[in-house]
Amino acid sequence: MKRINEIVEKRNLKETVLQFGEGNFLRAFVDWMIDLSNEKYSYPGSVVIVQPIPNGLADLINEQDGIYTLSMRGNSPEGKKIENRVIKSVSRAINPYETFEDYKAFVESEDLKYVISNTTEAGITYLKEDLKEDEVQDSFPAKVAQLLYFRYKKFDGAKEKGLVFFPVELIDNNGYYLEKYVNKHIENWGLEKEFKDWVKESCHFTSTLVDRIVTGRPSADEAEEFSKENDYEDKLLVFSELFNLWVIEGDKEKAKDFAFEDLPCNVIWTDNVDPYKKRKVRILNGGHTSTVPAAVIHGYDIVRDFMEDEIFDTYLNDLIDEEVIPTIDLKKEDLIKFKEEVALRFNNPYVDHKLLSITLNSISKFNARCLPSIVDYYNNTGKAPKHFAFSLAALIRFYEIEKNEEGYFGKDQNGKSYPVQDDEKLLEFFSEKAKSENYIDEVLESDIWEYDLEKLGDFKDLVKKYYKEIKTRSIRDVMEEI
Repeated sequence: MKRINEIVEKRNLKETVLQFGEGNFLRAFVDWMIDLSNEKYSYPGSVVIVQPIPNGLADLINEQDGIYTLSMRGNSPEGKKIENRVIKSVSRAINPYETFEDYKAFVESEDLKYVISNTTEAGITYLKEDLKEDEVQDSFPAKVAQLLYFRYKKFDGAKEKGLVFFPVELIDNNGYYLEKYVNKHIENWGLEKEFKDWVKESCHFTSTLVDRIVTGRPSADEAEEFSKENDYEDKLLVFSELFNLWVIEGDKEKAKDFAFEDLPCNVIWTDNVDPYKKRKVRILNGGHTSTVPAAVIHGYDIVRDFMEDEIFDTYLNDLIDEEVIPTIDLKKEDLIKFKEEVALRFNNPYVDHKLLSITLNSISKFNARCLPSIVDYYNNTGKAPKHFAFSLAALIRFYEIEKNEEGYFGKDQNGKSYPVQDDEKLLEFFSEKAKSENYIDEVLESDIWEYDLEKLGDFKDLVKKYYKEIKTRSIRDVMEEI
């Protein structure tokens, strides 16, 4: 069987994008968008992938001439859907640990305009290190400071040779922190003030929010089935969901080629990413956190189980419509559309998302994802949110655990054990409190919550009421009556 690059012709465009990271996410997200834009507009141009650590996929990417397939799978308003696309936006890959001169030559290229990165959350940190002349730096911000210095010297500080950065690492204000640590390296290396001014005036660091579930490489069986169906071999095949969102906080005029106009890329340029971050955390993440403990207690195994249950589905819809959306400062129609997209994603027939994997560290998740909505709802209305009161009652019931030699375990309403994973001190706290007759009171009165629940009217009383009902009745029946 032929390889994909033996039957697909490369698209030859100027190499304008440097991408730190060859993993599944960037190839299923940004590189897909660039491919769509290249096909329609012939810009922004080709991507050169730089391997951010010594071991990676650079050799395999070059063996396939940068060509690979993205298979997007999920629920659409019309039903189940699979959309395959051959991606031709990547021209080549460089391993700077083996071919530093090739890397430096591209960094100093006339055509380079943009830098994309996904070096994991740990990538954008400051680690003190000396400036290197003939090998790549260790940390990612140091790599950026180094490549900018090479470029500054190559073009004698020409203002038009600055770069635009699009970090997609999953930390808040990723562009701000990348620029901050780059400048810290510049200061630590004692480089000239003119260079620091050039970085400030000629380069642009955006902060971004990304959203797409990339399930990654297929299993051996899935890859074999794909090859038979499509009559070619692709060792870089990657699977993702259909949904995608890229929110970019920055000056759109500095990166016109990254507008992706009239394409299904869902790219939003804004001067403030925070409302979109709040939308994602409160609706998507908060939707999980407010329903999953109850679903586990009922005996469900995967997200799709409770999404196909009319009672759970109605509860989640009402919680978001009545108690979450009013707390977010964006257009209501946009929030409702996002909620509908979230429902399709939760019910993805191609992803078996285990409920227990979502319950990891649920106390901190509730504090971050749900409690802010509860506080805002109460402050706006003067009323305690009843759906969230139920969700907290279910969460506390979920953490009603005992310790044994294998860990900490709770029991669902069918008597089946389930493991609970969290900070050890929290697990010890709950396992001790579970022995008390006043379990619910002691948990609600503890300092594990990041807001004083006494300030929320009768919220605590509602939580106690629902907890007692969950203890004596089917959790599904309690949910139905809310």
